[in-house]
Amino acid sequence: MKTIIIALATLVTVLAMADHHKETPAAKTEAPSPLRHIVCLKFKEDASPAQIKNIEKEFAALKGKIDTITGLEWGTNVSPEDRAKGFTHCFVVSFKDMAGLKVYGPHDAHQAFVKILKPILDDVFVFDFVAR
Repeated sequence: MKTIIIALATLVTVLAMADHHKETPAAKTEAPSPLRHIVCLKFKEDASPAQIKNIEKEFAALKGKIDTITGLEWGTNVSPEDRAKGFTHCFVVSFKDMAGLKVYGPHDAHQAFVKILKPILDDVFVFDFVAR
């Protein structure tokens, strides 16, 4: 009886170790991390509220015009810390990967948007990162 218990314990240990070294299906099929494109805008002092509202509308509309955009969120600064340095708007554009961002930059819809933005833009801050 004692021999059977020792044999079973050994078998369980060996099976557990073998299972521990197997690659999980999730690891094999894990998708690449998405890429985030952060764009913060600071408008010229003479930019009208109507012009700024149009920029909000046109930037948000890019998601429906450029297939590689997987998500787009935006908002205006609400931080009580007073460290925004005049930047009022932040847009977070998501892509599946860097290839998606490379399509976005020269895309006709993006270039048309840039043309309407530039005349009222004082400064822009852009930061791209791979999400973790």
